Amino acid sequence: MKKLAVFCGSSNGASYVYIEGAKKLGKELAKRNIALVYGGASVGVMGAVANSVLEEGGYVIGVMPSFLEKREISHKNLSELIVVDSMHERKAKMADLADGFIALPGGPGTLEEFFEVFTWAQLGLHRKPCGLLNINHYYDPLITLFNHMADEKFLHEQYRSMALVNEEPKELLDQLSTYEPPSVKTYIKEKA
Repeated sequence: MKKLAVFCGSSNGASYVYIEGAKKLGKELAKRNIALVYGGASVGVMGAVANSVLEEGGYVIGVMPSFLEKREISHKNLSELIVVDSMHERKAKMADLADGFIALPGGPGTLEEFFEVFTWAQLGLHRKPCGLLNINHYYDPLITLFNHMADEKFLHEQYRSMALVNEEPKELLDQLSTYEPPSVKTYIKEKA
């Protein structure tokens, strides 16, 4: 794994534990020489994970739509900043660059980004690992929802395991690096 996309909030959250968790992940990424691919902001959990990687001598690629870059929230000290035209292009570029995905605590945008790549994995569009860094048990309600989806037969049992979950960055990165995706029933036809 050479590049990891991290989806997370542009705010700090209610507790400093979220910022500390983001910093811990950033240090571990740099230690493993895994480049961070993220939304490019200098604020909130996003800024914390990027700053941590940079402080440890790691490589950080930000991907930001031009309308946000113009609002001056882009991080000015990144290894690389890619400016795109839209949120759709941002997600596509991040997905293209990354070898795997982690969601840290965040709001609806973070969940939307995570669910898109998770759904793509279910459809067989990629075989990259998708993880939730469950800082302060933030994702416990989502894990309960995944279990409910599976129990109610809206999520196949084999796909429930596609969402890797851990409270510790080191252990989650270990899970991502050894991930073997389940076989997927795809409805997408190969082009002849």
